Amino acid sequence: MARTKEFDRDEAVRRAMTVFWEQGYEATSTDDLLRAMGIGRQSMYDTFGDKHGLYLEAVRRYQAEFGANMMERLRSKASPLACIREFLLSIPNGSPRERARGCFSVNATTERAHADPEVASLLKSNVGPEVMTRVVREAQQKGELNPRLDARVAANLLLATTAGLRVSAKAGLPPEALRDVVDLTLAGLKAQ
Repeated sequence: MARTKEFDRDEAVRRAMTVFWEQGYEATSTDDLLRAMGIGRQSMYDTFGDKHGLYLEAVRRYQAEFGANMMERLRSKASPLACIREFLLSIPNGSPRERARGCFSVNATTERAHADPEVASLLKSNVGPEVMTRVVREAQQKGELNPRLDARVAANLLLATTAGLRVSAKAGLPPEALRDVVDLTLAGLKAQ
């Protein structure tokens, strides 16, 4: 008689995501994942296929959570520019642990996307560019950002800055220096 799964799949994926996020794909063993998830080897294989399948689920989970967090932050204030600023400042204002582990999407991009088409495809499907472009346009309409800027290009600059801030934070750049990057970036986009 087949046994029923006796674990919370969402919780298992969340725990696996944390391990992959902190250690990276290559440095994470199946045993690391099993310990973190609190499940047996056969349950992992039956549920997720293999380590790669579990990694893809972890990337999807992060993309969904990050997208929701990003949308929430970028709608949290009446001023679109204040929302963008708060979103960028969440990196230097994060805890030392958050800064040290970086961004799971950035980590996945640098470690796996070049060699793994499935990971690359997942990372390209994020909502970031669309959401940031919308907020940039709103800031332009309110006179907070230069209306002559191409909103899509400005949004891509902000997202590239976000990725650079995450990598720099992970490398140990002090929060004050990261805040200076935020200030300079936003100053360059403001309405003249």
